[in-house]
Amino acid sequence: MDIIAFLIPAAVALGATGLAAFLWSLRANQYDDLQGAAHRILLNDDDLPPPTA
Repeated sequence: MDIIAFLIPAAVALGATGLAAFLWSLRANQYDDLQGAAHRILLNDDDLPPPTA
């Protein structure tokens, strides 16, 4: 029974940490361009012009 006194606060703390990380990612605009990465993977690097120095 003593272990439950440790596990419940630990679970709540981990859940709060995950929620805080998710809310931070929302505020940092991490989910703005969902289609960009999907389209970028289809681009062929050979079709792009060479970088200029």
